[in-house]
Amino acid sequence: MSQLLKSKNTHTPSTAVTPVMRRRNQHSHRAILKAAIELLEEKGYGNICIEAIAARAGVGKQTIYRWWSSKAAVIMEAYSEKATQNIPTPDTGSVKQDLYQVLQQLFAILTTTATGTAVTGLIAEAQIDTSLAEAFREQFIQGRRAVTQTILERGIERGEIRPDVNLELALDAIYGPIWYRLLLKHATLDDAFAKELVNFLILGIQA
Repeated sequence: MSQLLKSKNTHTPSTAVTPVMRRRNQHSHRAILKAAIELLEEKGYGNICIEAIAARAGVGKQTIYRWWSSKAAVIMEAYSEKATQNIPTPDTGSVKQDLYQVLQQLFAILTTTATGTAVTGLIAEAQIDTSLAEAFREQFIQGRRAVTQTILERGIERGEIRPDVNLELALDAIYGPIWYRLLLKHATLDDAFAKELVNFLILGIQA
């Protein structure tokens, strides 16, 4: 009998429960991100809140706060994942054409989906939240800068670009005007601007 009691006392049900809980948490996590994207596309960044995301996802708001610190953090994860999927690294043999293709793809995302609205809201929030600003740079900005730097480095190897070019400055020169237009909306992000921006940059860095 004592051996039976010992066996019962040492048994733990966690091995049976843990996989179920893991699946349930993952399901809730994906549901929250999906709800955030849907609401952003329907209502815009300024018109949604944590309570609305929780209601759409079918979870309690405390579930959201367990994984994210704010609405901005939820939106950033949802859209950084969506916007960085399949970032192209074209290799046409021409720096100018490669850069043009990268900007075309980015402009399409920012102007034909709700990503532009999301990014605008996140940049605004990042001005008062340093941890969000750091995460935004890591999750959304760095991937595109890395792709563009690869294009510029190949241009140096081919002799199209001067070997002494400051690559960090060149990257800022490419993306700075894009965020400026996105935030101030004084001009459009279109193919004509992509071509003009690339041509302007090439004049300053070409060999």
